[in-house]
Amino acid sequence: MVPSFLSLRLSCLGLWASGLILVLGFLKLIGLLLRRQRLAKAMGNFQGPPTHWLFGHALEIQQTGSLDKVVSWAHQFPYAHQLWFGQFIGFLNIYEPDYAKAVYSRGDPKAPDVYDFLLQWIGRGLLVLEGPKWFQHRKLLTAGFHYDVLKPYVALFAESTRVMLDKWEEKAQEGKSFDIFCDVGHMTLDTLMKCIFGRGDTGLGHRDSSYYLAVSDLTLLAQQRLASFHYHNDFIYWLTPHGRRFLRACQVAHDHTDQVIRERKAALQDEKVRKKTQNRRHLDFLDILLGARDEDDSKLSDADLRAEVDTFMFEGHDTTTSGISWFLYCMALYPEHQHRCREEVREILGDQDSFQWDDLGKMTYLTMCIKESFRLYPPVPQVYRQLSKPVTFVDGRSLPAGSLISMHIYALHRNSAVWPDPEVFDPLRFSIENASKRHPFAFMPFSAGPRNCIGQQFAMSEMKVVTAMCLLHFEFSLDPSRLPIKMLQLVLRSKNGIHLHLKPLGPGSGK
Repeated sequence: MVPSFLSLRLSCLGLWASGLILVLGFLKLIGLLLRRQRLAKAMGNFQGPPTHWLFGHALEIQQTGSLDKVVSWAHQFPYAHQLWFGQFIGFLNIYEPDYAKAVYSRGDPKAPDVYDFLLQWIGRGLLVLEGPKWFQHRKLLTAGFHYDVLKPYVALFAESTRVMLDKWEEKAQEGKSFDIFCDVGHMTLDTLMKCIFGRGDTGLGHRDSSYYLAVSDLTLLAQQRLASFHYHNDFIYWLTPHGRRFLRACQVAHDHTDQVIRERKAALQDEKVRKKTQNRRHLDFLDILLGARDEDDSKLSDADLRAEVDTFMFEGHDTTTSGISWFLYCMALYPEHQHRCREEVREILGDQDSFQWDDLGKMTYLTMCIKESFRLYPPVPQVYRQLSKPVTFVDGRSLPAGSLISMHIYALHRNSAVWPDPEVFDPLRFSIENASKRHPFAFMPFSAGPRNCIGQQFAMSEMKVVTAMCLLHFEFSLDPSRLPIKMLQLVLRSKNGIHLHLKPLGPGSGK
């Protein structure tokens, strides 16, 4: 009798639970449908490519060549078009300077539909914060990128680069092309460990290499999640193999960050270490974070500290890796520009043993080539915002508050209305005379407006030192059988790596 009663009660509870799940699922579906209706109505004045009844434009975006597909759409729909990831997340995809200015001059927050996918990994750091807390963090972190902080980093950039060049010297002896992307990634991570966290010159340990692999995994998984609407729900995603893999990679990244912070805090408890740090000729980024105070003498909490560390480690090495790798590809593709850059940096180096901070400002032609490679191969090809208030565009069309914006930097940089012959590599586009005539929002490799990249001066300084040293030591040429296949993975990567032939230029080439 009792077992039958319990069985009946359990059966009733099961029915109630099933009914509750169905009701909650139905309410969720109604919410999604109402949201889609609101987003579609907001973008009613904008056309777009045909959508799949279930996947929207996600299938086309996931395919090889998706970046150039958006460029073709930009020709078809001037200014902007609708872009749907599934049926419930719709963006206005923009790629025209005046449209970019209308949104990016204001400082609207990042779109949570995209960047919330990163929260489990990077927390609420400067990348995703908004409002007063974003302003507070931006002000506290700005000191970490002052020229006086950056100047001593030139020697550290060079130190890490020499390790990579020695590795390439050995590989080049085999006479075969090889993928440079992974080596550049390890070099930029090594640089960050020294400049940002004050690590020694022993190179990357096993834990650091595991961190690099974890970050590579996380960027791939985050991009796949964005393009796969069935992964947008957290509950469902964490149950999938992809979701569990993401959580495991997050754990590796967090363990790495936590240990770096713990080691520094413990070291600063030692009076001798603290005095040594204060007397050092430069403070690293973590020193500045730990000592940062606002007007109310408030400092970053442990959670904020970890978020900013994870954010900078993510933004500071994956993007620079992409920028350096695609620049060297451009040099291999256009040997006449490679030769001119090499001659310039040889002349600047002269009889010196290494580059100094003041030398970076003299690298005029190299800088123009770096910017032109950023134009054709922007490290972050697409960024997203959510409007905090309505916006009216230059042609009179408008969007209400709450609308989602996709800024397609890759398509903006290949907009033929802005850039004549956009597929041609022409560094003189960035001469002072030509750049002064161009729309200020036509070139956005570091975004633009009040929420632009806080670390762009750091990135440009590293780019100049690394690429100058690479050109002094090697001549780069293509492997026609293994040309790179562009792939959007939060940053711009290559599906098959970036394989180049390297020819050593001799011991006297780079000092």
